[in-house]
Amino acid sequence: MDLNRHSKRTRRVAMALSSWAACSLALSPISGVAQNRQGPSTGIRPAGAPAANQQTAAQTPQKPTNQNNAPIVGAIPSLVATVNGQPIDKAELGRECVVRYGDQVLENMLNKALIMQACQAQQINITDKEVDDEVGRIATKFNLNTQMYLELIQDKRDIQPAQYKSDIVWPMLALRALARDKIQITRQDIDRAMENEFGPTVKVRMIAIKDQQKATQIHKQVLADPSSFKRLAKEHSEDPTSASVEGLLPPIRKFSGDDKLEEAAFALQPDQISALFSIADMHLFLQCVRHEPATPPNRDQVAAIEDRITQSLIDEKLQGMAETMFSTLRSQSNVVKVLGDAAQQAANPGVAAYINRQQISMAMLEEECMRRNGPKVLEGEINRKLLEQALASQKKQITQPDIDLEIARAADYYGFIKPDRTPNVEAWLKTVLEEDGATLDLYVRDAVWPTVALKKLVEGTVQISQEDMKKGFESNYGPRAEILAIVLSNQRTAQEVWQMARGNPTEQFFGELAAQYSVEPTSRSNYGKVPPLRKNGGQSTLEKAAFELKTGDMSGIIESGGQFVILRSQGYTNPVVKDMESVREELQKDLMEKKTRVAMQNFLDDIMKKSTIENYLVPKKSQIGSSLTKEAARTNQAPLKK
Repeated sequence: MDLNRHSKRTRRVAMALSSWAACSLALSPISGVAQNRQGPSTGIRPAGAPAANQQTAAQTPQKPTNQNNAPIVGAIPSLVATVNGQPIDKAELGRECVVRYGDQVLENMLNKALIMQACQAQQINITDKEVDDEVGRIATKFNLNTQMYLELIQDKRDIQPAQYKSDIVWPMLALRALARDKIQITRQDIDRAMENEFGPTVKVRMIAIKDQQKATQIHKQVLADPSSFKRLAKEHSEDPTSASVEGLLPPIRKFSGDDKLEEAAFALQPDQISALFSIADMHLFLQCVRHEPATPPNRDQVAAIEDRITQSLIDEKLQGMAETMFSTLRSQSNVVKVLGDAAQQAANPGVAAYINRQQISMAMLEEECMRRNGPKVLEGEINRKLLEQALASQKKQITQPDIDLEIARAADYYGFIKPDRTPNVEAWLKTVLEEDGATLDLYVRDAVWPTVALKKLVEGTVQISQEDMKKGFESNYGPRAEILAIVLSNQRTAQEVWQMARGNPTEQFFGELAAQYSVEPTSRSNYGKVPPLRKNGGQSTLEKAAFELKTGDMSGIIESGGQFVILRSQGYTNPVVKDMESVREELQKDLMEKKTRVAMQNFLDDIMKKSTIENYLVPKKSQIGSSLTKEAARTNQAPLKK
């Protein structure tokens, strides 16, 4: 039950489902590993299930043995959890998993079956050793050994090593074998990739605007006064990332995939302004900052680099043709999806799908859904049991008007307002239900009901002080510190860079040091320029240092988050609003929302600590709330909606 899925920081509601479809069968090692966006279920106790105080010791099945205290990979136990003595059984968990993940997991099972059948037809056999060797090769690309890489996959992508090998690496190798004769890497392909990686680059600023008339007007202003480009980019560009750093883009490289942008950038000389051109729905123009020369590798490294590039191009081309291959396999196969088709389900009870007359049963689908997603869904089911028990303890109930009021509040909070200033619930729900796999029932069950429950449980405990109002006003409407930053990974290097910056105290030299030494991507690629810092934004050490600097001053070495930062002040922005009273109502509403969420999360954490929870899929006391608390606290200082 992710509280922030119902917050303003994101519009991914709890029922949003990830794509485990054909193309995400893992063709890229870490970034390509599919992630489930779906939040854990929150689970209603089935009617007639015993209450917490009704279960006897004789009714409690024996706990499965798991001496290694690790997630159960084999058969799912019949009893998956108890919450203060109240049981959650396998059948209940299986149903909840299928409701949330059934379509995506079934699609993945069908795709894998198609690949298996194609391999059998061509007598292709991918051995365990080949899979292990491929995992090792991928790990080496990230300078990790195999064990560390698999641990990273498990930690960052929540995928067990066995599942990663079976569902990610094996299909990748199988597709590569099936497509071996269809993939050709030419000398031109390699040369273009070498040019992209080691060839010249050009650094530019960009202004991008959707409205063509406005873009033309700003373009004329810049042509008349090129020195105004930075200011106008910050004020008018509709690309927020580059606008926050005065229009700066990462270095433009040749053959990076956007011919228009490359052609315009490389045609410019320093300070020159490009013509106005369009990409997608944006009208944009560039200003050249500088050209950087090529950085060719040493001759003795070329062969190894070309081997690496060739393998990368093979992976890239394979990924590009995956969709076509699956379409071909599908068109040549007889696939019947029973799940989700009422008529088919009535005619084929207990069957999820057929593929070339091979049956995938509902029992198989439930088991696979639980194997992949059972622990996260079970976390939500445990949370829901806790909330139901807490509501019963406080003699509170959730009614349909409570649900309707919360949906209307969400519509209002996200800016879905009718002309008469009332919440536009219909438009809000339409947006919610645009997510793949979304249904109104799931939205209410997984996002609205838990929010209402927690609000009822903490009502009357949240207060907004004058100090809260002051800090919120400063954070949302006060001045920002315009800074350049150099981020270093160790103190020794930081001291050396600081000495160099002090010896040549110009803004240009500071930017060049950032481009050479900073380990943080934005500051490195933008010559030190980073988005402005605001007060009470969650980076207290950096904020304090930035707001103490005068324009043109350089800070000392600031330790923050295990890194070492050097700042240079470029001045301060003007406050957006100077009178708190003019925004008091909106500010108070926003702060109440955020502080309430913190109170909700703290309440959930507290009842979890006081409860007896037995989780037999992950046999240790659940700590679901801990990771959410930090995020909820961080959103307490988020900017107000516009």
